[in-house]
Amino acid sequence: MNTKVEVQNTLYRRAKIIEMLERDGRVNIPVLSHMFKVSDVTIRNDLNQLEQKALLVRTRGGAIKNQHVSTDIKLSEKATRQFAEKQLIGKKAASLIKNGETIILDSGTTTLEIAKNIIQFENLTVITNALNIAVLLADAPNIKVIVPGGFLRENSLSLVGPSAEESLRNYYCDKAFLGVDGIGAQYGISTPNFEEAHLNRVMIEVSKQAIVVTDSSKFSKRSFAFITSINKIHTIITDTNVPQDAMDLLNSSGVELIIC
Repeated sequence: MNTKVEVQNTLYRRAKIIEMLERDGRVNIPVLSHMFKVSDVTIRNDLNQLEQKALLVRTRGGAIKNQHVSTDIKLSEKATRQFAEKQLIGKKAASLIKNGETIILDSGTTTLEIAKNIIQFENLTVITNALNIAVLLADAPNIKVIVPGGFLRENSLSLVGPSAEESLRNYYCDKAFLGVDGIGAQYGISTPNFEEAHLNRVMIEVSKQAIVVTDSSKFSKRSFAFITSINKIHTIITDTNVPQDAMDLLNSSGVELIIC
């Protein structure tokens, strides 16, 4: 087996372990070994690596869920959480956009709220990998919508993968708005899916400004896939319930923090 396939198998296995922890609360080494057809040693290494990233807590013979870890949740379920806060964040983020700009809207329930607030723009180009956002903006007469290729992630209704990344590299954008599932000054921003994380990094690379839009429930949490460190982010827009210690660390890191 070549190295690339081994890496993909390892990432897949570890993502599935996190999913099982989210569903069941705990996992067992012999069960995982049998399920993935790998040795107990391999599973122990997986669990140890995930524990080092604070994604689980090791126990004798297995692991239990880390309550501070964000995992992959369906978009329909996310939409019901902190909805009022997301509306305020979306409205504030939209106020930072200017006519004539080219922007990226990442997939997510908070970026969807941005889309709802830009329909009346007179001249705007929106690149999005989120199918629900593309559909919402399809009838806006003065907004040009660009959707990169890729394969569909059902949980987020987003297109990801190498073809999506290659397509994005053809553009240079003014602003990229990213939704995240975990954020902290010490360990950056993260998301449950590693393909989504790769695509988010490309979004940041091709944009003048990277703006994170996230409600306060995502602070001091980590998700499975690391996107980037805080020093690559220009602005964070969030609500008033951010813990004070997290706010102090972000302010000292030099990132612009907008509270709404």
